[in-house]
Amino acid sequence: MSGLALTLVIVSTFLHAAWNILARWGGAQASIWRMQVAVVVIGAAPAAVGLAMLPCISGKAALCVLGSGACCGFYYVCLARAYEAGDFTTVYPAARALPVLLVGLGDVLRGRPPSAAGWVGMALVAAGCMLVPLTTLRDIRPRHYWRSASLWIVLTALGTTGYSLLDKIGTEAISRGAAETAVYCYLYFVVAAASYAALRPLLTRKTEAREDAGWAMPAAAGVLCFLAYWLVLCAYQMVDKASYVVAFRQFSIVIGVVAAFVIFREPGKAVRLTGTIVITAGLVLLKVFGAK
Repeated sequence: MSGLALTLVIVSTFLHAAWNILARWGGAQASIWRMQVAVVVIGAAPAAVGLAMLPCISGKAALCVLGSGACCGFYYVCLARAYEAGDFTTVYPAARALPVLLVGLGDVLRGRPPSAAGWVGMALVAAGCMLVPLTTLRDIRPRHYWRSASLWIVLTALGTTGYSLLDKIGTEAISRGAAETAVYCYLYFVVAAASYAALRPLLTRKTEAREDAGWAMPAAAGVLCFLAYWLVLCAYQMVDKASYVVAFRQFSIVIGVVAAFVIFREPGKAVRLTGTIVITAGLVLLKVFGAK
């Protein structure tokens, strides 16, 4: 992965962790829905100009954005349910552990297999993700991971895997450039919002309206979310393997865990910080030897 692509992904991880923290305040369901509406409204005019001035999106890219947006809407629904059923430092890392390896398998199917060192690095990242939810090493047993939030965490991870693989293909089917990827990113969020609106009544339980969520914080979270994923899409155009980008996106877990300790004062600092060290070690290995 080039230095520029790595920089884009690392910057996106800070933005990603930030919007996840903002989404927790004011109620997950209310915040996640309002942030999607904000992105669609705020980006409508710039996207219209971009669609008028830039080359048309190919049929292949259009199919990818429809599929990835649908996966993202499903991801948001499951993420909201997971946040309601578990604490932040359990849901956030565990929901991002599985996609690291699953997207690697997707790269294999596309004829772009990660190197041996790349697999080891990704395995360390996934292992660190599974350590982070623990409060003590005595909790390393299957029943700890199977709790009320577990089903939603797994479904969230599958949504992430789906949109990651489809968007890697989609960004390869459009002209390379920041403006082109920004338009693609906006269309992705439009489809995601529509999918979320359709799936939310079917998969979420009814909760009391959280008027205290307001619109300012969800709108800020939406802008951060858009910018974070736009940078990821730009990075996809610079690398061959989607799995490496997805692995480096997990640096947001390190940021999120530290922020959760400081802001939410959640327990288990020792073992969870150990998990973040394992994640970081895997990313270093991936960067230094992953492409060899």
